[in-house]
Amino acid sequence: MATEHAPTASEYIVHHLTFLTNKKQEGLVDWSVFHLDTLFFSVGLGLLAVFVMARLASRATSGVPGRFQAAVEIVIEMVADQAKGIVHSPESRQFVAPLALTVFVWIFLMNAMDLIPVDLLPLMGQAVGLHYLRVVPTADLNATLGMSSAVLLLCLYYSVKIKGFGHWMHELFTAPFGAHPLLWPINFAMQLIEFVAKTVSHGMRLFGNMYAGELIFMLIALMGAAWAGTFGSGLLWIGGVIAGAIWAIFHILIITLQAFIFMMLTLVYVGQAHDSH
Repeated sequence: MATEHAPTASEYIVHHLTFLTNKKQEGLVDWSVFHLDTLFFSVGLGLLAVFVMARLASRATSGVPGRFQAAVEIVIEMVADQAKGIVHSPESRQFVAPLALTVFVWIFLMNAMDLIPVDLLPLMGQAVGLHYLRVVPTADLNATLGMSSAVLLLCLYYSVKIKGFGHWMHELFTAPFGAHPLLWPINFAMQLIEFVAKTVSHGMRLFGNMYAGELIFMLIALMGAAWAGTFGSGLLWIGGVIAGAIWAIFHILIITLQAFIFMMLTLVYVGQAHDSH
């Protein structure tokens, strides 16, 4: 009978970077393209964010607030101030400001999944038959580009709503180089490039930072295993805890900053959709 061997470093990383998918293809739809773990954790954390915020709103007091309510009020005021400074339409801010708050809280919770020990949830998943499990939705390019694409659609909506369809089409063909008919194809191509560049960079920025953070946690785990093999098994736990704790403390800043940047770019792009060229 063959004996099981411990995975190599490359096998360990490849396993942790593999998404949970449905391998069976039935009918015309290939369901294997859907990352089930990304969908589960992103939707679940979104519902959690809505539940917590709704619960807090129902229990908010006008008196002396508790620490959690005070922290949430600080975040709300911060988002409201940023939205007021960027989106100058009061009517648009009634939707855009709550949207920006939702984006910030949702992305922060998804990013914070990176602080869970890298092997904890995958091992729990294996116990119930899930051989692959990635728990950080924002480390999936499909998720981040999906969110940035939603922002693009929102910008197109406000461009048409604020400027009117005719004026927006006029801008597509006359900005930035002028209204001469010979410049219309160049202007239109530049506008398309701008839309694509904004959307791709918006999603790639969040994905790149969270993917790198996820990899560093895996490398820290491998580093601890290497120390254990060289100097003794005790250093596996000691080295992993020390290095992981240091990176986790620093990573708190990264997950918060990335949520803030994605929210700010959402406000900036929506604000630009209100401006005329």
